[in-house]
Order: sequence, then structure tokens, then C-alpha cells
Amino acid sequence: MLDWARRADGGPFSTLGVIERVVYPAYEPMVTLAAAAGATTRIRLMTTIVLAPLRSAALLAKEAASLNELSGGRLTLGVGIGGRFAQGDFSAVGASFHDRGRRMDDMLACMRRIWAGEAPSDGLEPIRLPTSPNAPEVLIGCYRPAPLRRAARWGDGFLGAPGEPAYMTAWAAARDNRALYDILLEFWKHESRSGRPRFVVGMYYGMGPNAAERASDYIRGFYSFLGSAAEKVAATLPTSGGAVKDTMRAFEDVGADEIIMWPSIADLDQLDRLADLVG
Repeated sequence: MLDWARRADGGPFSTLGVIERVVYPAYEPMVTLAAAAGATTRIRLMTTIVLAPLRSAALLAKEAASLNELSGGRLTLGVGIGGRFAQGDFSAVGASFHDRGRRMDDMLACMRRIWAGEAPSDGLEPIRLPTSPNAPEVLIGCYRPAPLRRAARWGDGFLGAPGEPAYMTAWAAARDNRALYDILLEFWKHESRSGRPRFVVGMYYGMGPNAAERASDYIRGFYSFLGSAAEKVAATLPTSGGAVKDTMRAFEDVGADEIIMWPSIADLDQLDRLADLVG
């Protein structure tokens, strides 16, 4: 992970992102990004996403503020409630799955109060931070219209995904993410927010020898909850330079500010191959 972070920091990338799963073999994201912060100097650090309702609002707010400060203001906190694939994660930590959306709204309100130096709720003392950093950038991960109200009220933008059930082409995913972003713009105006929300999207890829087979094996494992539909996810995975370029071009054409390319092969050469395409 640290070699990966250092190489990404060398360019030409803008952000290093990590996912979260509890029961899946993945590092805990806040710990991982803390380690990456110490191994890098330039690149931004993003959770894509952290499953916020698995945590205490006060602890997540303090973790995020601490990481943002220690990294020199480089943290983007991408948060989401998780789809049905995350039920095992909620069960593992003893958190309720079915009311996670409501709890997310309460958490975001509480975290904003903490970052503003206020008490998390009436009758409690403020959660004091080691310094008084600016709040980290917050992106709300979603692929449906309803959570966009949450993004307009509490976030700085939204983090899109390949789609649900995630086996569409890059062009269809780009189109659908743009439609969601346009809905967010309307909610943003309704909340009287200034400026423009960030528009960030994520997409899988894999390149190199036997890329289609190796990347597809990963996707089948990660999306095993979809059953036979996981094959359709794997079938549309971009696994050549031309297909990856088309994916990036599709999102660029619909106005995405940043594209997070999730590698589906755990080799460092995936960064080099991607750098050759975008550098």
C-alpha cells in the first residue's frame, strides 16, 4: 500500500482513494490513509467511500479532522450508507442496516457541528480538536436521486459510481451520473448553497497481460452478492488502453471534475499503465 501511495504521489494523479469493507479483505480506510499521508507530500487522500453509519459521528468527525490536519488539508471524506452488499459489514459491527439513511443524516449534521466547534448536541460539551482545522471536503456517495438531498444539505458534492446493478457501459454510466448531478444542482439551489458542488465519479479498470481474466476474477468476487449478474459486471470492465481512455473520455464529456479509476488488479504496474494514458 505504501509503495502504491508513493508511486501515485509521483504523478500525474490528483487523488489516492481507498474503499471500505469490514468483512471483505481490505484495509481500514482511515488507518490506511493516515499511513499514506505520511508516505506522500502532494496527492489528495479520499475515502471512496467510508460507510459512515458503521461509526460514531463524534469519532468519525475527530478522525477526519485529525487526518485532514496531519496531512496538510489533503483529505476528502467520501461517505455513504452502502448498498445491499454491505449488510454483512453492518452485522459484523452490530450496527442497524435498515435505518442507515436516517442515521447518516443525523451523523452529518452532528459532524458539521463538531467541525464548527459546537457541541454535538444539547447538553454535551464540544468535541475539542487538537487544532482548529478547516473541515475536510465531504462527498456523498450515491447512485440514486434520494441521497442527493443529503449531498446538497451537508456535502460539498457527490461521488458517483458505475451504477446499480453496476453492469452498464461507461457511456451509460456517464450519462446516468450526469443526470444525478443535474438533480443535485437543483437541490443545491433549493438549499441556497453558494458555488458549485463537486462532481466526482468512480470506475473500475485493469490493464496488462491477461487483464480481462485477472480483473474479472476480482470483480466476480467483490460482486458475488449479485449472483449471475456479476458476470455482466465483469464483461463490461475496461481492460485495454483504448477502453480505459473511452471510459475517462465519457466522464470528461459529461463534465466530471475528477475520475477515480479503481484498479481491479493489485499490481503496481497498473499505476504506470494508467499514468502513460493520462500523463
